Amino acid sequence: MPTRIVVKTDKAPPPLPVYSQAIVCNGMVYCSGQVAMHPETKTMIQGGISDRTAQCFKNLSAVLEEAGSSMKNVVRVGVFLTDMTNFAAMNKVYETFFEDPKPACSLMSSP
Repeated sequence: MPTRIVVKTDKAPPPLPVYSQAIVCNGMVYCSGQVAMHPETKTMIQGGISDRTAQCFKNLSAVLEEAGSSMKNVVRVGVFLTDMTNFAAMNKVYETFFEDPKPACSLMSSP
């Protein structure tokens, strides 16, 4: 059976008790989703979609770094938007966090 290593960092919001921030298994990092919560204040950040998107990716980056990885190694991303009119603004921020070649991405509308 493969070894599972739990990843935990204070540089990202704490997970609920029912999941981990990430698990490393067989050299692959599996990350839980992130929200636009500031890790120190434990409150959702104020601002628009650009600010919230940036905070989500900062949190993800912190988890990846704790796992010994980085945004450069991400191969797949799932993005959930509650308002699809925010797509262009989210995408503009998204592009600043990933180098070419960009990871595969699925975008879903969520109520």
